[in-house]
Amino acid sequence: LGWKFYDADDYHSPENKRKMAEGIPLNDEDRIPWLCALHDILRREDSSKQNAILACSALKKMYRRILVSGTSAIESNQPEQPGEKAALKILFVHVDGPIDVIAARLEKRRGHFMPPELLKSQFDTLEPPSAPENFITVSLEKSLPEIVLEIERAVFQG
Repeated sequence: LGWKFYDADDYHSPENKRKMAEGIPLNDEDRIPWLCALHDILRREDSSKQNAILACSALKKMYRRILVSGTSAIESNQPEQPGEKAALKILFVHVDGPIDVIAARLEKRRGHFMPPELLKSQFDTLEPPSAPENFITVSLEKSLPEIVLEIERAVFQG
């Protein structure tokens, strides 16, 4: 797409990275400042009229609301209403697949601070996207070209 790419893992605090490296799952208190920083990046790109891709494990609905609305999502503490005007227009791509397939891929990853042992805690935390969130779900069991095509279709049709 030629869009700027951000890997959310690059923006974790040293404390969060250390905690994960020690096999300790992050909690909401750990993640909220990180998500707010990511929102600021997305807002900056949006205000420059730039599209961007953010690879991020936005596991909970509240985390995705923070990415869209920043700190106002925390302060309002109100459920999102259908048709509510979002601060940022974000298409969430929920890459879905069996835990064993994801675990096998994590085992092959080298030099990353999050050990595969934390995968179960991420599945335990996961709240898959649902209406009225703006999302698509793609299966990671499809080929990479199929996944990319599905995402491109959703981006250009939505």
